[in-house]
Amino acid sequence: MDAFADKLGRVGAWCGQNKYLNAIKNGFQNFMPATISGAVGVLWTNVLVNSSTGLGALWKPIMALEVLNPIFAAMQYATISCITIGVTMLVASEIAEANGETGSYPAVLGFILWMMVTPTSFAAKNLSASYIDAKGISHGFALDQFIKVTGEAAKHEITADSFSYSGIMSSYTGATGLFTGLIVAIVGMELYNMFRKNDSLKIRMPEQVPPGVARAFEVLIPTCLTAIVVGAIGLVCQLATGAELNALIYNVIQKPLQNIIGNNLVAVCIMYVIIMLFWCVGIHGNNMVAAVKEPIFRPLLYANTAAYTAHHEIPYVMNLTMIQMFAEFGGSGVTIGLVIAILIFSKREDNRTIAGISIVPGLFNINETMTFGIPLVLNPILDIPFILAPVVTVIIGYILVSSGFCPPIVLEVPWTMPPVLFGFVATGGKPMGAVAQLIVVAVSVVVYIPFLIAYEKFQAKQAAE
Repeated sequence: MDAFADKLGRVGAWCGQNKYLNAIKNGFQNFMPATISGAVGVLWTNVLVNSSTGLGALWKPIMALEVLNPIFAAMQYATISCITIGVTMLVASEIAEANGETGSYPAVLGFILWMMVTPTSFAAKNLSASYIDAKGISHGFALDQFIKVTGEAAKHEITADSFSYSGIMSSYTGATGLFTGLIVAIVGMELYNMFRKNDSLKIRMPEQVPPGVARAFEVLIPTCLTAIVVGAIGLVCQLATGAELNALIYNVIQKPLQNIIGNNLVAVCIMYVIIMLFWCVGIHGNNMVAAVKEPIFRPLLYANTAAYTAHHEIPYVMNLTMIQMFAEFGGSGVTIGLVIAILIFSKREDNRTIAGISIVPGLFNINETMTFGIPLVLNPILDIPFILAPVVTVIIGYILVSSGFCPPIVLEVPWTMPPVLFGFVATGGKPMGAVAQLIVVAVSVVVYIPFLIAYEKFQAKQAAE
């Protein structure tokens, strides 16, 4: 056991010291207040002040607040639909800070580099619209089907191909562009750091020049060279593959990872076994895998959110909030189940005292008092259900959602929201979401009970000796 713990400790230490994993983890954590604000916007416009799908259908007076809907719709778009911009800037800032840079400029440069590999001009003829008929069949139409050039325009060979528009598509600013943003932020900041540390590339200004101006000139050449290199990478990619960098990264990296891991129950179960093994030796397992978990599962959540707001079919069963709802309630190892089991079945005063102290934190998904108080760390008997419980509950959660018993999980929820209420909000205010989470809470209690009884027998035997 000691050798195994030592190996896991070394892996944990490496993960904790890896600047790229830390930058990705910190970037997502720092952007979380924005995404939760966006979820509030979705709740307002779809669950509360909505006459067809929300509370407005049952209680008409609330529709008097509909005048405020544009505010919350804009809040949702500026956060969830623009997550790639925010996360790219935050990750770029984290990488630069790890490289010894200070100030906010690296975040701005990260945005500039991302923009350089993001298309901004599009053929208007490709704009499309669709509707779903009474039989549930979707019908799509492209704008060029309706463009007919006649008269003077036709004489000058104006065609459907002549119409274009500029801007940034939401498919790039939203979750589908996340991997591109992460890669550009990391690669771009490392290039910038390499050029920045080359003294021959620095423009030295006289001492009487203000420090702000002097610094601007000092980073001018490194900035220019970094932009040229990143732009060249984007151009070579397009010339070699026929696809722009965003599409290539999404199709070659992001989408396959989401298919292999993100919406794969077996892969999710393995991930939680790994998380809990770290916890078993006293290492924060969620922090260890956050840099991998967030980029894979968060885009799935936002794809569901986008489908929900557009009243389309929800595409994914698994996503970031779903696994939090079914495998992290009450804290890692779903230890709220152990708290309840102790309060009902325990005969030892010391265990009951720790469980009593842990009730309130457990309701807000904080379980360090249990993890280190019982303790669960390096506890061979209780570590079995500690690892097993989240695996069992996420499997049951998957069955409940995929069978239609539980509505799809479509909204991001603060991780500290209490179980049951969490399920209600995450499913867009659906009561069956709360019922589904109540079921897995009960299952977690059942998983812990036999091991708790065995552990207390072991404790009694130790006390007798």
